[in-house]
Amino acid sequence: SSFPGSKFVDIPEGGSPLHRAMSRIPGYETVYEKVSEGTGKEVTAGATVTVHATGVVQETSKKFWSTKDPGQQPFTYQAGVGNVITGWDQGCLGMKVGEVRKLVIPAAEGYGAGGFPAWGIPPGATLCFTLECLTIA
Repeated sequence: SSFPGSKFVDIPEGGSPLHRAMSRIPGYETVYEKVSEGTGKEVTAGATVTVHATGVVQETSKKFWSTKDPGQQPFTYQAGVGNVITGWDQGCLGMKVGEVRKLVIPAAEGYGAGGFPAWGIPPGATLCFTLECLTIA
């Protein structure tokens, strides 16, 4: 256990190493990990962003969407203005073109208590998204 001035950090029992390596989005519960670096300008609120995205329900490990699946196309949206779920909206800010980022989004910043049954997202689900930033306009 830690004490004042200790250089050790308490890790909750059963705490996931994945979560320990991730950074929290300031002011939110969503966490992210930069998988690979990008270059150039960063995603800012109001920018039009095109990404490859793959979403998985953490509790079931079931993929519910991927722009890389046959017949799918990259997804374009306006960043940081509430047009996508909160965890994604805030979690994409600061990404650069070519960057790959993993987001872990709690239900409150995803589809909430209702889930999104049409996509197989159960109530209260934690979502794991892998985003690859393709363009920023």
